[in-house]
Amino acid sequence: MNIISVENITKVYTERKLFEEASFYVQEGEKIGVIGINGTGKSTLLKILAGLEEADSGNVTGAKHIVVRYLPQNPVFDSELSVLEGVLACCNQNSGLQHSSVIKNAGNHADIYDQTQFWNLESDAKAMLTRLGVTDFSARVGELSGGQRKRLALVAALLVPCDVLVLDEPTNHLDSAMADWLEDTLKKWRGALVMVTHDRYFLDSICSRIVEVDKGKIYSYETNYSGYLERKAAREEIQQAGERKRQAILRKEIEWIRRGAKARTTKQKGRIERYEALKNQAAPTVDGSVELSSITSRMGKTTIELSHITKAYGEKTLIDDFTYIFLKNDRIGFIGPNGSGKTTLMKIIDGRIRPDAGSVIVGQTIKIGYFTQEPEEDKTAGIAYMDAKEKVIDYIKNTAEYVRTEDGLVSASSMLERFLFPPSQQYSPIGRLSGGERRRLNLLRVLMEAPNVLILDEPTNDLDTKTLAILEDYLDSYEGIVITVSHDRYFLDRVVRRIFAFEEGGKIRQYEGGYTDYVNRVASEGRLPGGMKQEETGRARAASAGESENAQKSTTRAHAKKLRFSYNEQREYETIEDDIAALEDDISELEREMTANATNSARLCELSAEKEQKERLLEEKLERWEYLEELAQRIAAQG
Repeated sequence: MNIISVENITKVYTERKLFEEASFYVQEGEKIGVIGINGTGKSTLLKILAGLEEADSGNVTGAKHIVVRYLPQNPVFDSELSVLEGVLACCNQNSGLQHSSVIKNAGNHADIYDQTQFWNLESDAKAMLTRLGVTDFSARVGELSGGQRKRLALVAALLVPCDVLVLDEPTNHLDSAMADWLEDTLKKWRGALVMVTHDRYFLDSICSRIVEVDKGKIYSYETNYSGYLERKAAREEIQQAGERKRQAILRKEIEWIRRGAKARTTKQKGRIERYEALKNQAAPTVDGSVELSSITSRMGKTTIELSHITKAYGEKTLIDDFTYIFLKNDRIGFIGPNGSGKTTLMKIIDGRIRPDAGSVIVGQTIKIGYFTQEPEEDKTAGIAYMDAKEKVIDYIKNTAEYVRTEDGLVSASSMLERFLFPPSQQYSPIGRLSGGERRRLNLLRVLMEAPNVLILDEPTNDLDTKTLAILEDYLDSYEGIVITVSHDRYFLDRVVRRIFAFEEGGKIRQYEGGYTDYVNRVASEGRLPGGMKQEETGRARAASAGESENAQKSTTRAHAKKLRFSYNEQREYETIEDDIAALEDDISELEREMTANATNSARLCELSAEKEQKERLLEEKLERWEYLEELAQRIAAQG
């Protein structure tokens, strides 16, 4: 049963058309993951679903009395409220298409809840806040970080029962243990769920349907993220096969037109009209992709050496006697609970913070590029500061006008185009960019510095899944050291070869391999990583084993269904182009004979009949060639 229907909506933001007669629906109890390139309108779609924005045209309808709860990407609170007051006030706010009001007046809890209900809500709020690492309930909201405010909003969204839960990047700022808890919570969620997230393990585990926002349209896939990748590839292959067929026919038709097609018969007129229709048909649009050529500086013998680093704030020791020498081409991941000191260590490596004890030696040739969680909010940070009024191209030019890549010297404007910022967008103010586009722009700024050491602090936040995949591919060939802090389990498995885990008392322990290797190692030692439950470590091991088994099954299926030419098809494919050329030559010769015998009606009739027969054979050969060519392309694609 559909509880929300979005029909033929159109939405334009500034000069960008986000949706063009797009349709979408939400069924009772289903779990939907919304994906797409940054700036395509994912967050706008969620706001339309939550009733917070209206489409320029089209209809959005919902079942009677449904309640929609919405988690924004960047929640806003009254900075004077305490943590607990902020959560309870947020619980009073409801977003819905047709409201069954939860609470009408923020701050006046008694309007809806009786005293017992209010006590239960307060108790549940405290328990959930504690689970998400927020324990000081009396702290002012204005003193919290953006990540802590996001967790408050997440608690408020989950506390109150609703029919549709709409979440925009719920895993941002959650450590691995918190993400595992949220994953379990959402799996048990009985209402409908619609969420935007970059966490690919999350999408695989929770979602039963993937919705892709692409070029103003909405595509739906009844599967999880892995299934979506397969089905999208199949859809694009069908589109490209159709385009190859169109181009093949066009080539033949162009040759026919150039030979001097004479529109004397209805058949010839129809063929010319068919040619015009094919020529004017739009080709399928190919997604732009972030092209990342290797941009690094030479690295000498000395890299970065950390010796007995210690750092504490008050009575809390974040880092206790940590020593490590980074090797060339190291791929290091730092993990641990929020507030454990990961970002502090990154700033120590970058020289922004001095350790209480120990030393940091940075080689003379080392050039560090620091991709922060968020661009700094004050101008003392220098170029990292993002002024909403500054033009996109000026932000990059302030770092470098040109950069040397594997492709040679490339200008700032060209690099912006490679990062999916077309010329029309380069002279727009930064304030018009989406959150993900700003992150992509900031990543380009870091790479324009040509660093040979990349520090990536939560790089997956707000980047779309496609950009993440390309970034991961780039890091494979990056000739330098990669140091990352991330809670994205997929990213860690994909990129790093060594894990350092922050443990109690500021101790940092080393593990070889990616995130799944780390979880399995800790579980085998009878310890639980970072607040993770025993069943979660078992799930990680099962997932790892399942991936191997699925890969083996997939390979078996691939062998079972492998396409190939039959013996006769292979012989036909090798000779069919010669046959087509021979028929075209025959037709051309017949046309010349018909011109020479224009006054001989008997001979002209014979030649005309023979020409029509040859043209029928040519059409049959062309159709057969199209089939064989498409089959050959599919055989080549499967390797």
